Amino acid sequence: MTDCTAQIITSRENSLLGLARSVRDGKERELIFIEGLRLCEEALRTRMDFEALIYSDQIAEKERAAQFIKQAATASHRLAVVSEQLLGTISYTKTPQGIVALARRPGAGPDAISNSNNVPALLVVLHGINNPVNVGAILRSAEAAGATGVIATARTTDPYSPKSLRGAMGSAFRLPIWFGATYEEALRWCAERGIKTVCTAVNAEKTYTAMDWKKPCALIVGPEATGLTEAEVAAADSVISIPMQGEVESLNVGVAAAIALYEAARQRR
Repeated sequence: MTDCTAQIITSRENSLLGLARSVRDGKERELIFIEGLRLCEEALRTRMDFEALIYSDQIAEKERAAQFIKQAATASHRLAVVSEQLLGTISYTKTPQGIVALARRPGAGPDAISNSNNVPALLVVLHGINNPVNVGAILRSAEAAGATGVIATARTTDPYSPKSLRGAMGSAFRLPIWFGATYEEALRWCAERGIKTVCTAVNAEKTYTAMDWKKPCALIVGPEATGLTEAEVAAADSVISIPMQGEVESLNVGVAAAIALYEAARQRR
């Protein structure tokens, strides 16, 4: 009887671990892979819908983790406690962090970023950004600067990928995100709502400080290596530059986005 029960439990664990690997590798799109106690805490705090919680027997002995597991158990549909070694087989990081949550992907359509707080929209449009570290960093800066939402086009890496989530440090759970729009669709949506689209270009005459950020607007940031195409720049309502000294040709896309967003935050204060 005992051996049979143990085999059933192992089968369930194997099934759940297999699901976790599929989510981690982007093969299961309905769920997102959240690793590490701090990120899991942020996800629970923002009422993410937990499909499963998988944690190691070692981390369950720590007070903070044990308290979280107790709270998360009521919010999760499935639970599994495994060895640290077994958890390592699904970990995204080189050093397993002891706990993984699989959560339902938040709504990703245009309704997700509809502004209902009577605050002038301050959106960020991520177009063709391939580095998940940059995506995460921009999400973090966007929240810190008071952005009201983010549009990540279909050509942008998934803002809910494990690496993006790590860079965003919880901002991806709190910011409304519309993921999967085309560039044209994003600009048309903004135009229909009176939201002015703004992109950056090295040779633009208007600087980012001369822009009126108090009105509803959307900052567009493009691919790291090439930037936006001439046609994509021409499709925006305004083009701004960030003056640079020395022989620097360009700024990291995350840095450029943060500079513009904090100017918007300064003006809005």
